Parts: sequence; C-alpha cells; structure tokens
Amino acid sequence: MAEIHLISDGKLEPGRFISLAAAVHPLVDYIHLREKHRSALELLGMAEQLLRAGIPASRLVINDRLDVALAAGAGAVQLAWHSLPTAAARAAASGLRLGRSVHSAAEAAEAGRQGADFCLFGHIFPTGCKPGQQGRGLALLEEAVRSTRIPLIAIGGMEPGNAGQVIRRGAAGIAVMSGICGADDPVAAARAYRLAVQEA
Repeated sequence: MAEIHLISDGKLEPGRFISLAAAVHPLVDYIHLREKHRSALELLGMAEQLLRAGIPASRLVINDRLDVALAAGAGAVQLAWHSLPTAAARAAASGLRLGRSVHSAAEAAEAGRQGADFCLFGHIFPTGCKPGQQGRGLALLEEAVRSTRIPLIAIGGMEPGNAGQVIRRGAAGIAVMSGICGADDPVAAARAYRLAVQEA
C-alpha cells in the first residue's frame, strides 16, 4: 500500500497544526514535524502535544533534529541536506527509522548505502514552496527509484490528480504539505489523496 506523509508547512500555529494532524492521521501514514524556525524546546513541546493528541509515536517523524526525535520518543527522523550524515545518524540512533531528503538518483543510492530506511525525492512537480523552479519530473523519479532498494516517497506539487502518476512510476508513496495543511477542509483533502493512491 502506497504511503502518505503529511508534512507541516511551518505556517500554522502549533495548536492549529496539532488539531489538524489529530483529525487527519487516520487517513495518512506519517506525520512530519517540519518547523525550521522553531527551537528544539518548541519542537519537543509540539511533538509531545501530537503524541497526547493520539498520533502514534511510530508514525511521528521529526525533521532534521535527531535530538528532538530521541527526546520525544518519535519513530523516525527526516534528514535534510544540512543534517547529520545518514551513517552518523544511524550510529547514534539505531532504533529510529531514518529518512533522507534527496534530489538525484546518485543521492538516493548513497542514502541507501549509508543506511537510510526511505528517501523523500523531489520536488517532482512545480510547487509554491519553491517558486520559479521547474520540477524534476517523472523521468528523474523513475531513475531514482531504479538506483536504490529503499522506498522513495515523492514530494513537490502533489495533488490528488497527479498522485497516481508517481505511484505508477515506482514511488512508494507521496508527501504532502500545503495540499492538506492549506486546505479549507483538511480531512476531505486527506481523503482525496488516500483515494488517489489507492486507485493507483
């Protein structure tokens, strides 16, 4: 079954994102806390609130901050280009699932060799998060899928109408930010994404 990763967009107030995550988590597989502007203390507080709101620890992913992931008891950490190397993170936290953000087939292959459990690959389609930049497209996604044995999750410009395309090209799932976080009805949006990946 293809996965759906919901990633916080850093625009919502903590309480609002926690309420949103609690409402949609039955429809998604992982909740990523990606709040680059917040301190470790603030991130830990948000993580603890998400857990109290019913998000299973195994489905909570902390972006970049290995220390916060460990302190919160989260199930996974998502490593960015500026984060610890995958091998170093694996040595420091053998019990965590490790995700790695990659942008090429070579980076995906290297992440797999270093012990990552999955990659976020993108951005696939043009997205408001990266204005003026072209998406990497489906052909490069296919190349990255072939380059590694670990699952690749497609990110960037994901909509219910194009989610099936990336699944059919070999992606193990999709990652969504504004499509759910910015939706007028986040639950309905999450349901539409779930239906799209199921049909693919």
